[in-house]
Amino acid sequence: MTTSHRDELRDLASGAVVVGTDGSAAGSHAVAWAARTAADRGSRLIVVHGYDIGATRAVLGSYDVLVPSVIETLRDHGRQTLDSAHRTAREIHPDLEIVTELSERNPAELLIDLSSTARLVVLGATPGVGSFAHLGSTLLAVASQGKGRIVVARDDDNKRLRDSGPVVVGVDGSPVSEPAIEAAFDEACARDAELVVVHAWSDLSEGRFAGTSYLEIPIAELETAEHALLAERLAGWQEKYPTVTVTRRVHLSSPRKQLIEWSKTAQLVVVGSRGRGGFRGMLLGSTSNHLVQHSHGPVMVVHPD
Repeated sequence: MTTSHRDELRDLASGAVVVGTDGSAAGSHAVAWAARTAADRGSRLIVVHGYDIGATRAVLGSYDVLVPSVIETLRDHGRQTLDSAHRTAREIHPDLEIVTELSERNPAELLIDLSSTARLVVLGATPGVGSFAHLGSTLLAVASQGKGRIVVARDDDNKRLRDSGPVVVGVDGSPVSEPAIEAAFDEACARDAELVVVHAWSDLSEGRFAGTSYLEIPIAELETAEHALLAERLAGWQEKYPTVTVTRRVHLSSPRKQLIEWSKTAQLVVVGSRGRGGFRGMLLGSTSNHLVQHSHGPVMVVHPD
């Protein structure tokens, strides 16, 4: 892919919904999820498949004589994958503007590049597994290094698109969570859905905090203070999105546990890319990392600008 073509594709992705697929069932589910989202938002859908010619040549090593036939096989598979994805997206919405892109680039590199201009980037993930799968390292790389909004379209069975249930956002009370709050309000408004804001004031598991039993901590006072902090964080957004019904849930601890439970019924769970510490060197915060791997439904990881 030439530099000019990369620039053209990046421009084409501006404001679009971009989805990466490898032809698997999980990939097809991601295409369907992305197609419906693009149709609902009036956005262009761009479906990409990268077959990473550089990695293929590196694996073949000295067997260069095999490269042409192997590369052509990869291209054929890619074309078939994109044709199938195009049909899936067209079934979701017959008038949707769909662009397909077969690239010899590394798929993670391609999707991360497009995420800089896209409305959001979508990937699929195999259900029922406890480690990164479907696109494997691609999923991890894009979820952690992508820009803006990255959706991992997980689902327990990859056979249905959820169109009911709330949008749920995990909020830690710090400024780091602001982009996730904005994205959650935006999604709830677009979906005409209730927004459930989940706030756990401690990342720790239940039991002890700083060496002290929770039974010895003035929980009622802390809970009141956390409710006030959450109200302050949400005030401006509720004014901006007056039609969105907001429900607040404040918990003592275990944000991962609370959000995983909500993921069973939510249309979408939204989390920030980093935890309340907001360390730039971190790829993903512990909560977002856990949700991407274990959620029962779609998860949006929101990266700060």
